[in-house]
Amino acid sequence: RLDKTNIIHCPIGKVSFGQEKLEENFKTIMDAIIKAKPSAAKGQYLKNVSICSTMGPGIRVNPAKL
Repeated sequence: RLDKTNIIHCPIGKVSFGQEKLEENFKTIMDAIIKAKPSAAKGQYLKNVSICSTMGPGIRVNPAKL
């Protein structure tokens, strides 16, 4: 879901999930976001990507490598 500043908030898993499951979920979500890009959207579609726990600091992910 988007907030009022067009930031997507989406959970990718729980602490009980293994690394492989979290990676799979992240890749699936990113693929869905990229496929949902409107054809009229111009320029850079993803400006910043970060992953964080509920109360933890964000870890930046390079959107060009997705």
